Amino acid sequence: MLALRADIDALPIPDAKTGVPYRSTVPDRAHACGHDVHTTTVLGAGLVLAELHRQGLLPAPVRLLFQPAEEVLPGGAADAIVAGALDGVGRIIAVHCDPRVDAGRIGLRHGAITSACDRLEVALDGPGGHTARPHLTTDLVTAAARVAADVPALLARRVDARAGLALTWGRIEAGHACNVIPMHAELAGTVRCLDLAAWRDAPDLVHAAIDEVATLHGAKSEINYVRGVPPVVNDPVVTELLHDAMAARRGPYAIEDTEQSLGGEDFSWYLEHVPGAMARLGVRTPGSNARLDLHRGDFDADEAAIKVGVELFTAAALLDGNRS
Repeated sequence: MLALRADIDALPIPDAKTGVPYRSTVPDRAHACGHDVHTTTVLGAGLVLAELHRQGLLPAPVRLLFQPAEEVLPGGAADAIVAGALDGVGRIIAVHCDPRVDAGRIGLRHGAITSACDRLEVALDGPGGHTARPHLTTDLVTAAARVAADVPALLARRVDARAGLALTWGRIEAGHACNVIPMHAELAGTVRCLDLAAWRDAPDLVHAAIDEVATLHGAKSEINYVRGVPPVVNDPVVTELLHDAMAARRGPYAIEDTEQSLGGEDFSWYLEHVPGAMARLGVRTPGSNARLDLHRGDFDADEAAIKVGVELFTAAALLDGNRS
């Protein structure tokens, strides 16, 4: 049985879109990663497939999988699997919105299409003190700054550059007053990696680099390294299924090659159990120069992409059923 997967969760950011009826009605929550589009395409495909089943034209059963918590590492896919989401499933497919690709087109790639992604939280502690006498204490602000700058640089020299390991900070906090050296500082970010082998080594490498830099500056470090998700590695047979489905509906010129991104996706956990593939669904209005990236409050999708996603899922389900 083929499964069509959609992630359904939003992000904790305000919706900055204006003048559209699908703007978020919940304060400080927005579908800034296109999960509303993913959900709608699977729902739409489900309606079409249900009608075909009613007419006796559906060649094989299809499962619609609506998964929460994709944005929360290590992702809701693991819980869905434990709950039986893959019971009886032989293959699984999904799409992800891509604002770099025009609506009406999809991007496909054999092999890895996303990267591994982990979450990192670092706490630094020191005795604190007066900013007039930093030589008598641990300058925790400087220590945090050095960890932020030096640890990524160290990793770049301790990991093969072809592995594509990248540590990027999203939050740094330290102190409350201009004349007080704080006793505590925090940093948080993500570790992303193109290569699966390097991903397995990443926790030890990151721990060692942080401890080394923090110790050099007299700070004590506490590290919370949260394992996230491995790369999504598209199965070649299922990727060809998506290719053939799109070509049948929109023609071969509606398909473009795409590159492996540093984004993380818990769709990868399903692929630890069954073969599958993810396509990039173009959502940019053709001719538009707007750069509305994912995870921005003003991210928007051309609604024409929804029909394309419905057609892709429906055609893939019919092709898969006829080939099985």
